[in-house]
Amino acid sequence: MKKTSFQADVLPLKDELFRLAMRITLNRAEAEDVVQETMLKVWSRRDQWERIDSMEAFCLTICRNLALDKVKQADNQSASLEGTTEATDNSYTSNPEEQTVQKDRVELVRRLIDRLPEKQRSVMQLRDIEGKSYRDIATVMGISEEQVKVNIFRARQAVKKAFIKNEQYGL
Repeated sequence: MKKTSFQADVLPLKDELFRLAMRITLNRAEAEDVVQETMLKVWSRRDQWERIDSMEAFCLTICRNLALDKVKQADNQSASLEGTTEATDNSYTSNPEEQTVQKDRVELVRRLIDRLPEKQRSVMQLRDIEGKSYRDIATVMGISEEQVKVNIFRARQAVKKAFIKNEQYGL
């Protein structure tokens, strides 16, 4: 087995861990705390690193569990994403109206994803945003690959249905 290095193998995962924690907690400060706690927990288990097949899956699992604990401690309060608007690709158009409509649609999709049940939110984050394989998601979530596929399908359908309903509102 290869020698695992915290700086080379764990630290580069911090952004990915943050996005997962953010998707679960829906709170920037809580997500930052979760990532920090994850890093500490991974470091404290450094004597086990040689037995770990996938450091990424190990870190994501710890992060997910800590984020779920935070949510439970906060009595499942759902705060909105606090000012984490990512840069939008405006190269497709020079029309400010179309850019604004596109930005509003992206924000709507984020809100719709935030309303999903935690398991669907997490699998959608890991698959559609992080690009993880079904196997990796199953490992992180502690469910079967079939359950991952079902949850992704249901999450996408729920977002699609709510998006279409919102787009047709007032017509």
